[in-house]
Amino acid sequence: MKYDAPLLTGTLLKRYKRFLADVRLDDGREITAHCPNTGSMKHCADDGSRVWLWDSLNDQRKYRLTWEWVEVDGRFRACVNTARANALVAEALAQGVIAELAGDYDIKREPKVDDGRLDFLLTQATGPDTYVEVKSVTLLSGAEPGLGEFPDAVTERGLKHLHRLRVLKEQGWRAVLLFCVPHEGIDRVRAAASIDPAYARALTEVAQAGVEVLAYRVSFSEWGMALSTRIPVELV
Repeated sequence: MKYDAPLLTGTLLKRYKRFLADVRLDDGREITAHCPNTGSMKHCADDGSRVWLWDSLNDQRKYRLTWEWVEVDGRFRACVNTARANALVAEALAQGVIAELAGDYDIKREPKVDDGRLDFLLTQATGPDTYVEVKSVTLLSGAEPGLGEFPDAVTERGLKHLHRLRVLKEQGWRAVLLFCVPHEGIDRVRAAASIDPAYARALTEVAQAGVEVLAYRVSFSEWGMALSTRIPVELV
């Protein structure tokens, strides 16, 4: 995916009320931007971090600028706009980038399942349909270099998604959990057992039950991002 113009840069002053961030732009202006991330943003919202903002050019919006990227540990770019993960995966599916999901599919977004929705349904003329749920991984663990962990806070919703995938697999469909990793410092993914042990246990259980668990890292450029490289998932 490409932005329609280079992102603005600045320094994070503070993130607050979950959806707001005060930023000092490089030109000296202090502004409030929309923060499109409801999670804890652990290690991704430290005051003083370098940040990148997208300008909607829409003065009718209450907050014209949207926080997109942050620099973690002074060297790694990470995308904090969680909506971008599904856009990146949709683009990668259409381009056949994800080898395990390459094929002549019809791609449907947010398909209904018995108790809600998942992110994608891939259908083809032969073989079972494939359900895909996407999770964005931006938590760089301090315990081991290069280790990304999910989730960054207890997630009942994420646990429900794992259950949905397992049920679909048991019903004969193909079920895939795809970790989208928009973080330059992460080279492998593991469930954050110290944060959400129930999720970590469930991830291992659904994988053993046949749900496929994949992780792909995102590459960054001045103008945008792209899903690019498969990285390992370590089950606990």
